[in-house]
Amino acid sequence: MSVPVRRSAKPKPKPSYESLGFGKFFSDHMLIAYYSESKGWHGVEIKPYEPFSLDPAASVLHYGQALFEGMKAFRQESGKCVVFRPEFNWQRMVEGAKRLCMPMPSETQFVSWIKEVVRVDQDWVPNKKGASLYIRPTLIGTEGFLGVRPANEYIFFVILSPVGSYYSEGLAPLKIWIEEDFLRAAPGGLGATKAAANYANSLRAAFEAKQKGYSQVLWLDVERKYVEEVGTMNVFFVFDDEIATPKLDGTILAGGVRDSVITLLKSMNKKIVERKVTIQEIKDAALNGTLKEVFGTGTAAVISPVGELGSKNWKTTVQDGKTGPVAKALYDTLTGIQYGQLPDKFGWVQSV
Repeated sequence: MSVPVRRSAKPKPKPSYESLGFGKFFSDHMLIAYYSESKGWHGVEIKPYEPFSLDPAASVLHYGQALFEGMKAFRQESGKCVVFRPEFNWQRMVEGAKRLCMPMPSETQFVSWIKEVVRVDQDWVPNKKGASLYIRPTLIGTEGFLGVRPANEYIFFVILSPVGSYYSEGLAPLKIWIEEDFLRAAPGGLGATKAAANYANSLRAAFEAKQKGYSQVLWLDVERKYVEEVGTMNVFFVFDDEIATPKLDGTILAGGVRDSVITLLKSMNKKIVERKVTIQEIKDAALNGTLKEVFGTGTAAVISPVGELGSKNWKTTVQDGKTGPVAKALYDTLTGIQYGQLPDKFGWVQSV
């Protein structure tokens, strides 16, 4: 499937590895496609990265019809450029589009469009382990109207950003704040959907956590009893006798790295269970010494060890504030597969 390409007349200078950070720079090109009920998907092209116009009454601006994904492309040791599990991101985006009453490109369209735009800007894929090209497919409602209903017109676009570590700490353990006031998601809501509204809802709690010296927020359920997820990651707890991660129950985003980590843990013959985890269980395990590690998983951060958990009236250090052996083994294995240093036994990477 070939997409028309209109190349930039003014290519940008590439940023240095040291300056990358996360989401600060964008490549020369973007992919854009249009949808209408009468034409379906049409007008797809790869064009210079530039602003596009929206009707001031576009549904995305008034009724929040915005959905996105986070993916990565990697430069392997052989020089080959690969993308990681694009079919997972397509399926998750399909489920989110259903929830927001939006149309989605087919899997063939989605994957081929992603590969095409990465291929055009493959010089932007960093040639260094620990860095990658972050891929942001986005779907927005663009029909101009005022009235609460799904739009009849949409734009799907893909932008690319060379990135380093998501957190300034890199792989160093993070400090995570347990949020007891604000609520991220409720049953029947958008918690399992990668909708823009989820992230707007999380901003205040994350801002206040950072003012207290914490990197991110650990969200609890509506009862403030069960652990759900960290703002940008799924979360895993390593106990004496098992590794547990909160069960997907409609309020937690199903992560591709989460799914990959569960598969890797099983292949390592580790006891991994998906179940409800109470915050009291975490506090008790920290007190009696059976909580060995805590770590987060996500496309942006990959594996993020947690060195401290804190809340209004409680705080504990995890693994002496150091990266634990389980998190380290998972990081080494997962990134080894992504960068072509280890065999891809699970068929997770696809060549561009």
